[in-house]
Amino acid sequence: MQRRQFLVSASAAASQAWAGANDRVRVAIIGVGSRGSAHIRELLPVANLEIAALVDPDGNRTEAASSVIFQKTGKRPRLESDMRRVFDDKNIDAVTIATTNHWHTLTAIWAMQAGKDAFVEKPVSHNIFEGIKLVETARKYNRISAGGTQRRWWGRWRKAVELMHAGVIGDIYQSNFIFPGGRDSIGFKETKEPPSWLNWDLWLGPAQQQPYHENLVHYNWHWFWDFGNGELGNNGIHLIDVCRWAMKRGLPSRIQCTGGRFGYKDQAQTPNTQNVTWVYEDGAMIVGQLRGLYTQEPMGWDFWGTKGHLNMKANGEFTIRLGRSKTNEPAVESPANIDHFANFAEAIRARDRKLLHAEIEETATSTAMCHLGNIAYRTGGDVRFDPKAMKFIGNKEADALISRKYRAPYIVPEKV
Repeated sequence: MQRRQFLVSASAAASQAWAGANDRVRVAIIGVGSRGSAHIRELLPVANLEIAALVDPDGNRTEAASSVIFQKTGKRPRLESDMRRVFDDKNIDAVTIATTNHWHTLTAIWAMQAGKDAFVEKPVSHNIFEGIKLVETARKYNRISAGGTQRRWWGRWRKAVELMHAGVIGDIYQSNFIFPGGRDSIGFKETKEPPSWLNWDLWLGPAQQQPYHENLVHYNWHWFWDFGNGELGNNGIHLIDVCRWAMKRGLPSRIQCTGGRFGYKDQAQTPNTQNVTWVYEDGAMIVGQLRGLYTQEPMGWDFWGTKGHLNMKANGEFTIRLGRSKTNEPAVESPANIDHFANFAEAIRARDRKLLHAEIEETATSTAMCHLGNIAYRTGGDVRFDPKAMKFIGNKEADALISRKYRAPYIVPEKV
């Protein structure tokens, strides 16, 4: 029996354990590195939610994370290196996914096929094809799925977007963002045998077989195309998502990208500097700058409309100027932040994806913006895209990067 068929059969028998246990939601955290550790901290205070299992191919990580949970709760979660064992457990209601980027989509698909709801860290896919399949899976299996673009839950951003949607600065024709990454050289690491504590086959997953080196495990995989999406997919996704959210935009029709890896030579493949412009059919645009070297400009956003300008800082504080005024409009009070995992649990109990502030389709669309920028960078700097067909126009080289060659049995299926 194929894996997908088995999981579908399992989902038919699975029940929501929390329904008979005071609405308790039992969660497995898949990937317990820096983001997975953050999931632990953020999930522990959520009422009627239990961290029931931890999964990571690095056994050292699961042991350390388990100790943290035990100190807080007096209970030790189940530990696994292979996520598929957790998907077979009908007592697990949901998963949060904080793996390497190239595992995000397949993990979520397997989980949802097995009847689990899924919170997927950004970027929710490694390529455009995966994002399409991720949303298809959520819809087919009626799963509650959210993406990790957390600013959609945060009060200052929600208030700024609310005002822009109400027309405070008019029709928005351009938004800009800047992200100063501050990244140094990662140097060169020689290939060697994987350490005994790491399941290298599971870590590679959908990627092609290749030698282990220490610039992959555990963080610098971000800068290799087989596993990560560069800074654009790592942090740029958050800024792109806010721009697209405020402008009420989908995918663009033209993407231009310039950049490179400046200042040093090292083992990494992705650029440390990118300037990206996403252009829509009516000429409106989003412009992003990502800088890995030296800059005095802080992270932030600018929105220009037909009535004025809104500037937003990294902490969400924003100012508005209308017309040609040199004076800011009076400040407005913002609502409190919403706990994103409490919101995820609320939507699970209600079986209502409309309650989510970052439903998976929204984050998948913003993630696709990152992929479009990276594809433009890798194929000459200027591409045309058909958002309806989800294909590039007259560019076979760019089309080839919409998906990837998968390694059995870790294959994102055409038919979910």
